[in-house]
Amino acid sequence: MSRSGKPMSELGIEELTDRLRLSFGEEDSGVYVNKPDFRELDLGSPVSTLRTRQAGLTATATSSSSSSSGSISGRTSGGLSPSLSKKTDSQKSHSGELLGCSVESSPSTARIFKPGHTRSYSGGTLPLIHSGGGGSVNSMSVNVLPTGNICRSGRILRSGMGSRSTKTDVLGLGTANYGHGSIMRGGLASKPDGGLPTSPNHSSGLIVGGEPVKKMGMHISNDPEELKRTGNENYKKGHFAEALGFYDKAIAISPGNATYHFNRAAALMGLKHLPEALRECEEAIRLDPGYVRARHRLGSLLLSLGKVENARNHICFPGHQPDPIELQKLQAVETHLRKCADARRVGDWRSTLREVNAAIASGADMSPQLCACRAEALLKLNQLDDAVLALSDISKFEPSNVSHSQSKFFGMLFEAYPFYVRAQIELAKGRSDTALRAIEKAGQFDPVNAEISVILNTVKLVDRARARGNDLFKSERYTEACSAYAEGLRHDPLNPILYCNRAACWFKLGQWEQSVDDCNLALRIQPNYIKALLRRAASNKKLERWADAVRDYKVLRRELPDDNAVAESLFHVQVALKKSRGEDIHNMKFGGEVESVSDLEQFRAAISSPGVSVVHFKASSNLQCQQISPLFDNLCTQYPSINFLKVDIDENPAIVHAENVRIVPTFKIYKKGSRMKEMVCPTPELVESSVRHYSI
Repeated sequence: MSRSGKPMSELGIEELTDRLRLSFGEEDSGVYVNKPDFRELDLGSPVSTLRTRQAGLTATATSSSSSSSGSISGRTSGGLSPSLSKKTDSQKSHSGELLGCSVESSPSTARIFKPGHTRSYSGGTLPLIHSGGGGSVNSMSVNVLPTGNICRSGRILRSGMGSRSTKTDVLGLGTANYGHGSIMRGGLASKPDGGLPTSPNHSSGLIVGGEPVKKMGMHISNDPEELKRTGNENYKKGHFAEALGFYDKAIAISPGNATYHFNRAAALMGLKHLPEALRECEEAIRLDPGYVRARHRLGSLLLSLGKVENARNHICFPGHQPDPIELQKLQAVETHLRKCADARRVGDWRSTLREVNAAIASGADMSPQLCACRAEALLKLNQLDDAVLALSDISKFEPSNVSHSQSKFFGMLFEAYPFYVRAQIELAKGRSDTALRAIEKAGQFDPVNAEISVILNTVKLVDRARARGNDLFKSERYTEACSAYAEGLRHDPLNPILYCNRAACWFKLGQWEQSVDDCNLALRIQPNYIKALLRRAASNKKLERWADAVRDYKVLRRELPDDNAVAESLFHVQVALKKSRGEDIHNMKFGGEVESVSDLEQFRAAISSPGVSVVHFKASSNLQCQQISPLFDNLCTQYPSINFLKVDIDENPAIVHAENVRIVPTFKIYKKGSRMKEMVCPTPELVESSVRHYSI
């Protein structure tokens, strides 16, 4: 019975609520002094009976997925026992670190309560929690027993507690992702339509077993371990950029964690940012000098970058067994680099090229220095174009502004060597100003290196000699200009620009044989050197070496298809060659347009003219004829010594009947009236190759 004499069953909900409040503590202006710790109550259902603790037991809380009964993770106020919370350096576990393409996640840590305390859970699971303040939930004071019941609003009150935050905690109604008995801090409640509650305190997201649920745009947890696990998931899927973002956030929260830096290095390796990955491994080792896996990964990175001395220090870390595969790669690269250095020292550039390629294939495949060595060997072997191509491979590597700046390559500091090689190649291409900048940059990295000093001096002397020769050539003092260019060649005997410039002087002096010789030297270093080809063709023309001149002008015609001067020169040397062979060159004219044939008599006269005639039998409405006609017009300009004719079969039935043409497009090649070749519906490549074959 109640104080008013009414049975308890007849009391209204409001009166019952008031009496419950009074039983918990004193009311002071609407604020209750003793507020309960809602997180210690069993809330398996909205109206579950409150249960007291059992003494003498220890409980562990485990994470579970979202369910109708929910879950809760608690920990004792004392935290973990000392035996579990401390480890020696040699026993440290870097859980969650990434090993190559594998990911290890941190094991779940058991939450242990002090002896003498226990919890009972409805249905064997723990209630689902929405916390407006953070990810972890702490247990109540161990000396307070839960009492009280559920109020009308869903609040649960009991006595024996200190004052708490003014935020209210309410029970969920089992809608959306909230199970029966779910607690939502900050006065959150489910919407009548069953949707998720809304509140300004919703930023921390839904917590399931202490972990944030990243759904429906909810904010990601600030727990670095959770960020690391999310990063690991992205890494496993090959989403390296996304994984890197999560590792960055974890490091921002906990910068002293070596594992986070180790995992960040793995993501950077996936993105091919090796120098930055190397820095992250170094940071992980700085934070934990005994971190063996980080040392092995650092050694592998250094090996890829060609830094074998430093790589050995980490791959063969004292007191630990090295990875046999990495050790084998290291030994192979070391062997090839040693042979490469020996060959380079004696000027055996073929062996140098062979050994540097072997070192790259053995594992040092991301080394700018080895790419530069390959370029240097190709340059010394007079393969300038290939050297330029090899040097361009360096641009795909990220600049290595990392430690170990005192590492050396062929006695030169690592960072200086690529600039040293670039200076030589730029000098060979005649770009003395660019070469000077490159060698000065090399000197900034290694100011005391003798080889760099020699190249710097050479670049300055060659540039001075070339400038003086150019001034003398402009003044028509060709003999003195030859001497100036020769002075530059004494300092740089592999400079095609100086050879070509001296060839121009010999041509002006009427010494065409010497001009050809210098052009040959320039083209041996740089085969597609257009100026050298032009001067050699002109010199051969002067020497009446018609076949050689035709060969050079044909190459130039392919390289400069729109150059009319080259086309006309080719025509004249072709005519001269035919004449030297005793062939009839009467009525041969320099190219132009494709000639249209309108009757049989004109056709027979055209194919009987001196030289070669190519006839295109076509129909205006035929699609294949329309497609191949532009090629035929282009061939007319490329091969001016050949007569190009076209016959429309619809307008010239007499020619079609005489030549027995039944299918278009058809091409026929004639020489002095005799048919040499016939092609029916040919490919453009076949037409062009046939014209080229009969052009001489």
